[in-house]
Amino acid sequence: MSSTAASGSTPLTDAGPLSLCAREPHVPADRLVAEMVPPPRFDSVRFATYIPDPNQPSQTDAVGVLEDFAAGLGGARPGEGKRGLFGFGRPKAKAPAGPRGIYLDGGYGVGKTHLLASLWHATPAEPSRKAFGTFVELTNLVGALGFQQTVRTLSGHALLCIDEFELDDPGDTVLVSSLLGKLVEAGVALAATSNTLPGKLGEGRFAAADFLREIQGLSAHFRALRIDGEDYRHRGLPEAPAPYTDEQVTKAAYRAEGASLDAFPRLLEHLARVHPSRYGALTDEVRAVCLTDVRPVPDQSTALRLVVLADRLYDREVPVLASGLPFDKLFSEEMLNGGYRKKYFRAISRLTALARDAKPLVTE
Repeated sequence: MSSTAASGSTPLTDAGPLSLCAREPHVPADRLVAEMVPPPRFDSVRFATYIPDPNQPSQTDAVGVLEDFAAGLGGARPGEGKRGLFGFGRPKAKAPAGPRGIYLDGGYGVGKTHLLASLWHATPAEPSRKAFGTFVELTNLVGALGFQQTVRTLSGHALLCIDEFELDDPGDTVLVSSLLGKLVEAGVALAATSNTLPGKLGEGRFAAADFLREIQGLSAHFRALRIDGEDYRHRGLPEAPAPYTDEQVTKAAYRAEGASLDAFPRLLEHLARVHPSRYGALTDEVRAVCLTDVRPVPDQSTALRLVVLADRLYDREVPVLASGLPFDKLFSEEMLNGGYRKKYFRAISRLTALARDAKPLVTE
């Protein structure tokens, strides 16, 4: 890892920009557990800061349902009393019969992650008894700790929030089905977001029919809550800036403190050598990502790795300045029409928002 990564005092005009390709971070298991909290972008969000689209009543309805759900998840141990949500004295609600989980289903950009993080913040339990992570981060945690230790680690929690719930292969299906079953038995409440209804997870990606029992078992843990609407990241906002020239991107990288500079094709090759669980650490203390020669992603494996990186950059509010093709040209028509299309559209949406954030980096 670059020695300049942690230094805020060395001007980049002297040291030069960072390089993501020069980083091969090691992430210990205890860091994976400690980081299961809402990411920086969603650290301060609350139900009160969610702005529903007045033309989409399902968004307003979702806030009410989730507030009630949070009120029923008191931080007290069984048998202990607990005041209501926000300290207004509302008694703790009884655990509802049926699924002990909420599944937020909707398109990208309707605020599902905002609502999920708000639920985490509103649930009246100690932070150590609440966990928040993406589906990828959850499966990575199992890989780092082992299945039984993950069950023991999470079984004492009041709530587990899983963002971007997606089943990409049969192994994930069996693993997550078993894990969530154990956690529900232990009394852990679940909340998840996805672009796909729980009964249709895995559809178009693998032989989902062969794993129907596991998929149906997952679905049984959740009450689906549909959230309609358009992508708020582009609602009423100007279009993302067109890509810049290589010279503009390079100059900006040398000028901006904490910026990285990499050729896009080389970065894609590097991502294949770094486990996706480390993509967050890959961007530690990086304040802007500058990319030259953005071009179409060559294959689906590479595309899926890029989706994970885009998610981590978006979570950390890292602007992305790029030359080459615009981000809506990253994925082929075949990819955008395939089983992972919702992942790719989410990545385009988030990278476009980060490209808009990067516009002030260019001064000429």
